[in-house]
Amino acid sequence: MTEITSLTAKQAADAVTAGDLDPTELFEAYRARADADELNAYTWVSEAAPVADGIAGTPLAGVPLAVKDLFCTEGVPSQSGSKILEGYLPPYTATVVAQLAAAGAPLLAKTNQDEFAMGSSNENSGYGPTLNPWDRARVPGGSSGGSAAAVAGGSAPWALGTDTGGSVRQPAAMTGIVGLKPTYGSVSRYGMIAFASSLDQAGPLTRDVTDAALLYSYMTGSDPMDSTSLAHPDAIVLPSGDRLDGITLGVPEALTGEGIEPGVFARFEETLKLAESLGATIKRVSLPHTEYGISAYYVIAPAEASSNLARFDGVRYGKRVEASTLLEMYTKTRHDGFGDEVKRRIMLGTYALSSGYYDAYYGKAQRVRTKIAEDYKNAFEGVDLIVTPTAPSVAWELGAKSDDPLSMYLEDLFTVPISLAGLPAISIPNGLSDNLPVGFQIAGPAFSENRVLSAAYALEQAIGFDGAAAAAAGRN
Repeated sequence: MTEITSLTAKQAADAVTAGDLDPTELFEAYRARADADELNAYTWVSEAAPVADGIAGTPLAGVPLAVKDLFCTEGVPSQSGSKILEGYLPPYTATVVAQLAAAGAPLLAKTNQDEFAMGSSNENSGYGPTLNPWDRARVPGGSSGGSAAAVAGGSAPWALGTDTGGSVRQPAAMTGIVGLKPTYGSVSRYGMIAFASSLDQAGPLTRDVTDAALLYSYMTGSDPMDSTSLAHPDAIVLPSGDRLDGITLGVPEALTGEGIEPGVFARFEETLKLAESLGATIKRVSLPHTEYGISAYYVIAPAEASSNLARFDGVRYGKRVEASTLLEMYTKTRHDGFGDEVKRRIMLGTYALSSGYYDAYYGKAQRVRTKIAEDYKNAFEGVDLIVTPTAPSVAWELGAKSDDPLSMYLEDLFTVPISLAGLPAISIPNGLSDNLPVGFQIAGPAFSENRVLSAAYALEQAIGFDGAAAAAAGRN
């Protein structure tokens, strides 16, 4: 069983296709590990393996998939980490989950998350915090912390997460795995329980870049159920090159190391030198409006959340607190069902959308968002990709930032502007600082996933961080 779970997803799929590995045995090996999980990475685990006959000949060959709790899955609890949806069984399955199942990746489990994807640590879950497999006294990042911990801990070969402001990339960095946020619109959002509809995007969390490319290649496509989805202009290919010749990497001028942990910045500078040795050119780029990214994001995202979460009222589905009047039932249900962070963001968003404040806050934040997108467009006229640390710090201890929301929000300093611009970005493991994983972020223009994945693969080979070996060691 240990030998099976040491394989990357691509290796496992190849073994099944070659007839060297039984897909049922593969599924049961991971199901046993998920059942024995001690990281609180899961909210539900499948009771039985799928029928192997239906998997024969599929491209993903039965490699099981862990899925974040906010993806609707028919007949399976889909709670978005919230008590207000505890036990909710959707009558349909999210498009991306259905696509991956059809490609041969059956549902293994649902993973824990920050409630409604609001958080950077997975401590906001209604079902308790997920623990980091590298150090159980620390957070795994968020909001896709359960998916990241499952992959990093070796109890899932790969997983689906969502990224609104960094929620795939940041937990990937803090658990030593790969996390890809695709171009907004390249993956259907149908069946994802919404946080901020203009920002939410599904993405893979995997042990290596090859697995990320493989899973993503079966996630893309236009969906009539999601009017914001678009067909990807390019077929996604598995990367193979080990050089960066002819590639220009842009480094933001404001990136001086201030506000970044020394060990994190040291690893970043080392990897820049490594990239140069592989043939890349390093160039400074101007992104003058990105410093306002966090401020704009924490107006736009809560405003959209305020609207999206209005549907959770105790009437149609989920939790209901009985009361003598309809208004009292609404109030008590939302008071008891939502956690503190969700309430905080609903109030912020409702205020920003209120009469007399809409233009001053939401309208201005959208204008800043446009300026940020323009900054990236201008920068990409002179460079191929833009690189930064994924997060300014390594994983912190549980509870260390719980009483300081602003400090928590600043952990998304490097990820939020890219989300506001709707661009693709990947986090790859970049070694260790204080014996904890560090991430290196690579961003590109819209629909440049193949370019991003190719550069990430070359750097991954050169850095030599063996995330698969770490997972096989069963850090959980």
